[in-house]
Amino acid sequence: MKPVLAFDIGNAIPWGNQNLGQQYQNTGSLITILLKNSFTVAGLILLIFLIYGGLMFIIGAGGSDPKKAQAAQGIIVNTLIGFAIVFLSYFIIQIVQVITGLNILNSNL
Repeated sequence: MKPVLAFDIGNAIPWGNQNLGQQYQNTGSLITILLKNSFTVAGLILLIFLIYGGLMFIIGAGGSDPKKAQAAQGIIVNTLIGFAIVFLSYFIIQIVQVITGLNILNSNL
């Protein structure tokens, strides 16, 4: 039996046989999808770093090395700062929507 080294994913991708230019008629629809997905990915990354920092803080606090606990505290603080940046960027986009009348995050594609 020969091993399979590759397989066809032509129907697995959302645009199938179309290229990006055919799927997204304008740049705005592509940016809308990228923004929605970037907020989701950023949230997942923030959650992972917060859990990692918390675990490292618990491990560092139980040991005799205070530098590990301090490093873990830095990870948690930086994660919360990153969360604040992502959170504020969402509201900045909402303000831009209200001012310009564009529908950036809520368009139905």
